[in-house]
Amino acid sequence: MPFNIPIFLTWLRVALIPLVVGVYYLPTHWLPVADRNLAATAVFIVAALTDWFDGYLARKWNQTSAFGAFLDPVADKLMVAGALIVLTQLGRVSGIVAFIIIGREITISALREWMAQLGASKSVAVSSLGKIKTTAQMIAIPMLLFHDPLFVWIDTQLWGEYLIWIAAVLTVWSMFYYLQKAWPLIKEKAGMLP
Repeated sequence: MPFNIPIFLTWLRVALIPLVVGVYYLPTHWLPVADRNLAATAVFIVAALTDWFDGYLARKWNQTSAFGAFLDPVADKLMVAGALIVLTQLGRVSGIVAFIIIGREITISALREWMAQLGASKSVAVSSLGKIKTTAQMIAIPMLLFHDPLFVWIDTQLWGEYLIWIAAVLTVWSMFYYLQKAWPLIKEKAGMLP
């Protein structure tokens, strides 16, 4: 397993995931309820920045690796799933939205793994639609974690809800996009073509 700064940043992101979740389970005398939202938001933002930064450094320093390509999306999906589960428990995100986003991540991860085994991973490579979906998620989740007004007049809960629903719609759209690209091979391997 290679070790370099990009992989370290990815491992750091994995380590930060329990902090985003765990901050809401600390005793109130350690961290008052009012400070939990800010702490979870800050940790999530740091984790999200490592996602961008590790990929940037890996490409810039030519330190890409098969292990990094595997670990990076796993870390991203764990980070999003952990935050969505906490937000659902707090009543800030609909369970339907969490199910759509997490279910899509599992489906597309399985599809990519299967396509890679068949040597056709490029047909389900990340699209610009997937990047827009990820951007909407990565803005919505910190807003929903923060939950309080920002600069007095920005209702982070309201804007976070709008963005997470947009992310959910884009999630379904991008899932069908990837499935459509993989469909000819799915039909062939399932024996549906002559």
